[in-house]
Amino acid sequence: MRVLHVDKFLHRRGGAEAYLLDVADLQRARGDEVALFGMDHPDNPPLPYARHFPPYAEFDPPPSDLGDQAVLAARMVWSTAAARGMRAVIADFRPDVVHLHNIYHQLSPSVVAAARRAGVPVVMTVHDYKLACPTYRFLDQGRICTACIHGGLRQAVRRRCHHGRLPASALAATELGLHRLFRAYAAIRAFACPSAFLLARLTDAGVFPDRLVHLPNLTPTDVPRRTGSGTGIVYAGRLSPEKGVEVLVRATAMLPDALPGMRPAAGPVLHIAGDGPDRADLERLAARVAPGRVRFHGRLDPPALRDLVASARVAALPARWLENQPLAVLEAFAAGVPVVGSRLGGIPELVVDGETGTLVPHEDPAALAEALAGYLTDSDRAVREGAAARERVLARHSPPVHLDALDRLYAGVGAGRVGG
Repeated sequence: MRVLHVDKFLHRRGGAEAYLLDVADLQRARGDEVALFGMDHPDNPPLPYARHFPPYAEFDPPPSDLGDQAVLAARMVWSTAAARGMRAVIADFRPDVVHLHNIYHQLSPSVVAAARRAGVPVVMTVHDYKLACPTYRFLDQGRICTACIHGGLRQAVRRRCHHGRLPASALAATELGLHRLFRAYAAIRAFACPSAFLLARLTDAGVFPDRLVHLPNLTPTDVPRRTGSGTGIVYAGRLSPEKGVEVLVRATAMLPDALPGMRPAAGPVLHIAGDGPDRADLERLAARVAPGRVRFHGRLDPPALRDLVASARVAALPARWLENQPLAVLEAFAAGVPVVGSRLGGIPELVVDGETGTLVPHEDPAALAEALAGYLTDSDRAVREGAAARERVLARHSPPVHLDALDRLYAGVGAGRVGG
């Protein structure tokens, strides 16, 4: 099998890129021929087809020059450079299937058209809500909002939901509206949705409901596993407002100074791995409300991150938004670590109360603190639920299980069956 994976970023930037690179590595390891296509970026590793990539572009924050803004706006709708590069790569690599990931803005659906003209079947893993929400996340200036599903894309303009700015919100709505009008994604034969929650939202929005397939994410399972009951709390992810890390820091501050079963003055209780725009504010908050209890590790390479997760007693995902199927939960489960997470989006499909972790209301530091304390004071519970979490990952999210499902999807679209 010859697979061409396409994403605007080709380095480990977020969950979508981690998934893409893990899948590509697994496919290569079993003998598939795999190539990557994306945007030219200074953080990309050396790649064979880099000369065909469209040039680097930054949309957030946008450039201040009006001429540059106009160029980027046109590229969002249709990138001729991406289409040209995609045609060249397809002609040389001759893939059996094109597997799309995050292509919005920097690449645009022009890459879909290039694959269609070459007669190559296309599948797409949907990592976020962009096909239903102009601003990706079902957020209106930090508040959960699904108004565009039933109220139309004009809601994004009316609410100025993209950073509170009318021009940015109008541009995002126009981009998605034009792609819908011209059926820019119509050549995609199957849309793989990691969570049932995401599939349901896309169905509600009328996004090719007959082509939506539930295909849960994978996570590597040959990873360090927790020995004993572990210590402390770990958060792994981006430090940005929608992730709710502020709530987690405040919850940590509410934990008693010496919990039963925990050694007093044993060092930080909460370990935060990751980076993002909120880091400086979070560091200041932690120093003020939870001095000595929080350690910021920054962005870690995968081996170091896995070691950190495996050392924890419990992991936390205090999301303020409708998470799809967060890899952070699966990675904790693979290490045998239970998760306390917000009762939002696709998180309840993974975190089962009393079995693989605990669900709490979002934006509630007291409830989060109470749930975390339950694990810090009961090591047997942490071990028991962590073991159940790992069994869940092995049964539903392991590389062999995922690759088998992906092969069936590829075979279906290759045979001309819409939706696999």
